[in-house]
Amino acid sequence: MVRRIEKVAVIGSGIMGGGIAALCASAGIPTLLLDIVPFDLKEEEKNNPAARNRIVKAGLDNTVKAKPGLFMDKNFDVNLIEIGNLTDDFDKLKDCDLIVEVVVENLKIKQDLFARIEKIRKPSAIISSNTSGLPLAKMAEGRSADFKKHFLITHFFNPVRYMKLLELVAGPDTDKEVCEFISNWGEKILGKGIVWAKDTPNFIGNRIGVAMICEAVKLLEKSDVSIPTIDAIFGSPMGIPKTGVFALTDLVGLDTVGHLSENSYELLPNDEYREVYKLPAFVKGMLEKKMFGNKTKDAGGFYKTTIDPKTWKRNKMVLDIKTLEHVAYDSKALPECVVKAKVAKTLAEKQKAVLFAGGKESDFAWKLIARLLTYTANRIPEIADTVVGVDNALKWGYAWETGPFEIWDNIGLKDSVKKMEADGFAVPANIKKMIDSGNDKFYKVEKGKEMFYDFASNSYKPVPLKSSMIFLKTLRADNKVVKSNDAASLIDIGDGVFCMEFHSKMNAVNKAMVEFMGEAREYVEKNGIGMVIGNQAPGIPGAFCAGGDLGFMGGLAKDGKFSEIEAFIALVHKNVMGTKYAPFPVVAAPYGMTLGGGAEVCLAADKIVAHCELYMGLVEIGAGLLPAGGGCTNLWRKFVESVPGPVKVTDMAAYFIPCFQNIAMAKVSMSAAEARKNGFLGPKDRIVYNKDFLIGEAKKEVLKMVDDGYVPPIKTKIPVMGGEAMGMIHAELFNMKNGGYITPHMEFIAKRIAYVLSGGEARSGLSVSEDYMLKLEREAFVDLWKTENSQKMAAHILTTGKPLMI
Repeated sequence: MVRRIEKVAVIGSGIMGGGIAALCASAGIPTLLLDIVPFDLKEEEKNNPAARNRIVKAGLDNTVKAKPGLFMDKNFDVNLIEIGNLTDDFDKLKDCDLIVEVVVENLKIKQDLFARIEKIRKPSAIISSNTSGLPLAKMAEGRSADFKKHFLITHFFNPVRYMKLLELVAGPDTDKEVCEFISNWGEKILGKGIVWAKDTPNFIGNRIGVAMICEAVKLLEKSDVSIPTIDAIFGSPMGIPKTGVFALTDLVGLDTVGHLSENSYELLPNDEYREVYKLPAFVKGMLEKKMFGNKTKDAGGFYKTTIDPKTWKRNKMVLDIKTLEHVAYDSKALPECVVKAKVAKTLAEKQKAVLFAGGKESDFAWKLIARLLTYTANRIPEIADTVVGVDNALKWGYAWETGPFEIWDNIGLKDSVKKMEADGFAVPANIKKMIDSGNDKFYKVEKGKEMFYDFASNSYKPVPLKSSMIFLKTLRADNKVVKSNDAASLIDIGDGVFCMEFHSKMNAVNKAMVEFMGEAREYVEKNGIGMVIGNQAPGIPGAFCAGGDLGFMGGLAKDGKFSEIEAFIALVHKNVMGTKYAPFPVVAAPYGMTLGGGAEVCLAADKIVAHCELYMGLVEIGAGLLPAGGGCTNLWRKFVESVPGPVKVTDMAAYFIPCFQNIAMAKVSMSAAEARKNGFLGPKDRIVYNKDFLIGEAKKEVLKMVDDGYVPPIKTKIPVMGGEAMGMIHAELFNMKNGGYITPHMEFIAKRIAYVLSGGEARSGLSVSEDYMLKLEREAFVDLWKTENSQKMAAHILTTGKPLMI
C-alpha cells in the first residue's frame, strides 16, 4: 500500500487547531476544520448553517487575523480550508487520510470523540491527538485493534507555524509503518523537527521546560535577584530567547504553566523532584488574581505594560512578589556576569561567563542550570531514549540554541560535575558512569559524522539524520573548510560541491566577504563542479544575511572617500555577478532575514532553494540608499524574463510598477510563498519546509544541473521602459508627497530608483546592457551617500535599527 495524505481533518478550531489547519493548508493540503455547534443557538438559528458554524468560523477568522501570521499566504491558503461542525459534517471525516484531534484537555470528551471517529473513518486513516499530556493508553481505551494500530499523539507547539518541534508518541499497538510515515510526513511536508517521546506526563519539552520555570520561581522566592535580571541572564547570554524565564511565562500564560505544574505533581508520584511542581504562595496569589501575563493585559503577570495618558509613552513594570503590585525598574541595568558574556565570542564562552563569574546573579544562574542538568539526566530513558531527543525538544520547542546536554558540553562536563558535588547536588548515576568510563562529552565528530553518547550502551552512536541533511558545523569539525576569512568560509560538502558560508555579524555583507566571493569562485572553478551559497545561523528564523555593512560605507562617506565607495561597489558587481556567470552552477539557499545585499546575492544565483520562512526584500531605501549590488538590475531582469518568449508584452508598466514598489516601499516577504508573489522567487526556484534539508536540497539542484550539462548564462540586453516610466512614477510620487505619505528625501531616493529601473536616459522600448544598468546603480548609490540626509538615515538605522523619515 502506498500511503498519502491527500486530505487532513482538524477537530477543534482554537489557537492550536487553527494553527495546525493553517500549516497543513500552507503546505498545499486540503483541510477540513471542524468544531462544535454553539450551545446557545436561538430557535430561529437552529437550522441556519452559518449560525451552526459560528464557533469554527470565528476560530478560522482568528487564525487568519493572527499576528505573526499563521498562513504562508493567507489569501491563497485559506481557500484550502473547509469549515464545518461536528454534528452536520461529521461524515466528511470518512474522506480524510489524517484526522487530528485538538479539543479540550478532557479525557472523557476525547474518548467519546474517538469512539465516534472509529465508526466512520476509512480503514487506512491515521488518527492523532494533539494532547499536551494525557496518556495515549487512556485515550485509546475501548478502541479496536485497527484503530490503535493507526493511533498516536502528534504534539505541536505554539505558534504552530514557527515552532519546529513536533513530539510524536506511539503506543504499543501503533503500527511501525504508521510511525515511520507520520515522522517522514511531518519532517518533509510540514517542516517539523521530529522527536519521539514516551507516553509520560508532559512528554519531553514541557516536562523539562516547566520544571525549569518552577525551579526558577522557587529560587526567586528565596533570592534578592530581580525578575528582569534573571531574564537578562537567561536570554541571549545562555543562548535562550530574550523572553528568558518570566517573560516566557507571561507569553505562554501563567494559567497554562500552573496547569502543567499541577498535572506534573499529580501524575508523577515517583519523580525525585516532585515537590518543585508545588508552586509557592505568591504564584497561587497571581493565579487567584488572574495575573496570567500577556493574555490578561490589565492584570499583567510577572510584567505589566502601562501607557501614560499624557505622553502615550509605554512603561514596562515588573512584579513585586511580596505585594503582587507592579513597580518600575531599570531595564538597562545589567549584572556583571551578563556584561562579561556580552564580550565573549562563542556561546560556550558566554555560558561559562554567566555561570562561573561569581556574585549573587551568577550563583542564581548556576543553581538553576545545575538543577536543570541533573534533573534532565535523570529523565533518560523515562521520557526519551537519548540525549539527542531531549536536546532537540528544547531547541525546537523552546527555541534554545543549545539543549541541556549541549550546554553541559559547553561548560565542561567533568569540571561542572565537580562543582555540583561540592555544592551538594546529587549527580545522576548515569553521568557518573559516563565519566568513570573515560567519556567527557555528550557529542563529538568522528569520521565526518556527529556522534552522541548513549547511556544505554555506554558508547557513542551516530546522531540519526536523513542522508540529505547537511550540517556545516559537523563538516567544520571534520576539517572540511578549504578556505576561510573572518567573514566567510568555503566548505567541501561532497561530490565536488562546495558551500560558501557567511559568518559575519548577522551575516551582513562586508568587504572581506565580497573579496572572498571572488576567491571562492576561483577555487571552485579549479577544484569543483558547483557551489551552494548557504549558512545555518541559529534563531527563529535566523539571518541568512541581514544586508550590507553600513558602518564601513558610512565611515567612508563621513570622510568624503566617495571614490572608495564606488570602487567597493564595482568590486561587489564583479564578484556577485561573477557567481552569475561562473562556469559552474550556483544555488543560493536563503532563509529567514534575507535583506538588501543578502537578497542581491540570491538574485544573482542560477537557482534559489529557499526555506519557507523567508523574509526577503531590498530594503536599502530605509537607510537612505538604493540596491547597488545588482539588486535593481537582477530583480528587473527576473520580472521581464518571467514572460515566455512567444508572449509579447504590450503593457510593460504592469511589470515595472510592482518591481519599483518592491524597492521603493522596501517590501519584505513574510514567507517564501510571498517572496514568490513579490517576484523574488521565480518558477524554477524551490521552497523547502524543513531548514535542516535546505543545503542538502540546494546541493541536489547543483548536481542535477551538472548532470543535465550545465552551461553558464550568456549576457543579454534588458528591455526597459525609459522616460515613459519616469513620467508615470513622478506623477505618483507627487500625489504621495502632497498627501503626506512620503518625505522629500524618500521621494528623491524613489526617483533615483525609478531612473535606474527604467534604464536611465534610454528611450522607451529599447534594451540596454547589463553593464549599463549596473553603472546606473553604482552612480546613484554614490550620489546618495554624498547627501547629508542619506548619511543621517544610514547612521540612524545603524544605531537604532529603525528608519529615519526625512
